[in-house]
Amino acid sequence: MKKALIIGGGIAGPVTAMALLRAGLEPIVCEAYEEAAAEQIGAYLTVAVNGLSALALLDAHHVVTEIGHPTSTLSFSTSSGKHITDMPIGGTLPDGTVTHSIKRRDMYRALNAEATRRGVRYEYNKRLVSAVSTGSGVSAAFADGSAIEADVLIGADGIRSCTREIIDPAAPKAHFLGIYGLGGFVTDRTLHTELGLRPGIYSMIFGKKAFFGYLVAPDGEIWWFANMPRSQELSRSAGESTTQAQWRDQLVELLSADRGPAARIVAATPDDTFVPGFDQYDLPTVTTWHNDNMVIVGDAAHAVASSSGQGVSMAVEDAVTLATCLRDIPDTAAALAAYEDRRRARVERVVAYGAETSSDKASSGLGRLLVRLLTPYFLKKAAKAGVAPLNWMFDYRISWEPQRFSH
Repeated sequence: MKKALIIGGGIAGPVTAMALLRAGLEPIVCEAYEEAAAEQIGAYLTVAVNGLSALALLDAHHVVTEIGHPTSTLSFSTSSGKHITDMPIGGTLPDGTVTHSIKRRDMYRALNAEATRRGVRYEYNKRLVSAVSTGSGVSAAFADGSAIEADVLIGADGIRSCTREIIDPAAPKAHFLGIYGLGGFVTDRTLHTELGLRPGIYSMIFGKKAFFGYLVAPDGEIWWFANMPRSQELSRSAGESTTQAQWRDQLVELLSADRGPAARIVAATPDDTFVPGFDQYDLPTVTTWHNDNMVIVGDAAHAVASSSGQGVSMAVEDAVTLATCLRDIPDTAAALAAYEDRRRARVERVVAYGAETSSDKASSGLGRLLVRLLTPYFLKKAAKAGVAPLNWMFDYRISWEPQRFSH
């Protein structure tokens, strides 16, 4: 039985582990922290139907559908509070399942708990520092002085992937999108009624100085995120020294330029559910995804902008595809090459789509004014077309059945 060493216990890590376990490999997840990465930056995630379909192949879709909630409609408004249009988020699976939203922390914890329940082995406090190919596989060295040998090493270690740099020291760095992200949860479950907000609708506001999105969860809690255009990345000192209250005050000031509920929502967010500002990135084309026995998946290979709503789904698709390749192709190097062949064109198209949608949020000054003036026209045109122009993204399906490969 092949042993697979997976670096990272975020989302791609445990999903890859479950896929490999089903494919007949022995996965080991190495996590840099004392417990699975539950305290990650960001408030909540959307999991599109293509990602849910891939999770269903592992019988793990319930992790999202039982904890998250359906979010099938996008609603857009201007800074003046004028409603622009509504449109669907993706399609619908045969059983009626639609796109779901789930708190990031909940999803991390649930996925890792499910992988553990299935018998996946975890090693904590294992921060990868180097890895070398051996005659029979790969040997990984960790910051605690330990080493683990395996047949294949899989980097599910995110946008600042150490594995990516080991495979290719010249690999590109993450690209700053010109946006700070913030988010939070309003625990006052009466506020949405007072503000007249529609439950189950993912509402987006093209503000004068910031972009704002929110939804009302089934229990009445308001989930929100904001994008603040910024020309420079957030320095570590500024990030560490700025309190939640200071971030909240900055954002309320920006959002107060608009009509609508955004400023009220942010002002009502308590410190313990407020996600402070963080840089948002995508990843330019990574020319090298693998060598003979090391490979990268998820954000380590192709981080997509959050505006695409596809980050989780791309990681899940990667995990299932990689597992089937390693199952069906005895030679590890050939299996990793087949995985890249099957994934690269699709994920690069999704990355390009995400970059295009994020560029509007990063605009400032005259550029932002033009975006605000032109956006209603383009959104109404898109709404008339429905979800069909994005079928290529949402209708993608992976088969678990054995595949024939040319490698």
